Amino acid sequence: MQIFIAFLAGLLMSVGIAVSKMIDPAKVLAFLDLSGNWDPSLALVMAGALAVYSIGFWLIRHKPAPVVAEKFQLPLLSKPDKPLLIGAVIFGLGWGLVGYCPGPAISALSAGSVGTLGFVLAMIAGWYLARRWPLTKIISRLS
Repeated sequence: MQIFIAFLAGLLMSVGIAVSKMIDPAKVLAFLDLSGNWDPSLALVMAGALAVYSIGFWLIRHKPAPVVAEKFQLPLLSKPDKPLLIGAVIFGLGWGLVGYCPGPAISALSAGSVGTLGFVLAMIAGWYLARRWPLTKIISRLS
């Protein structure tokens, strides 16, 4: 049942990403271009996602457990730490450079673009390298 619900959630996210055109890097880059031809439409997509998440988070506050899992998996940190901030900067730089982040990139694979495939392969390589050399170890060596 968990796999089926995860599949439906992923499918719903993919459809939402496609309908909002977040799989189009040009649209994302236009949103990030504040000094040029700015496209504010993705701010509405983000606001809608935040609204849905906030309502869901509010609804689970007093629940003892999810319907199809043993426990909720909520963040443990109450304030940002150095690895989170560095990771956010790396994510933002990548998003700003190419107009993709992981979800939209995977959804955009269906379009058959060689550039998108290259991005996803590079992203998988990055995940592999991050598991081999965790950011926390690299940061501790730099400190």
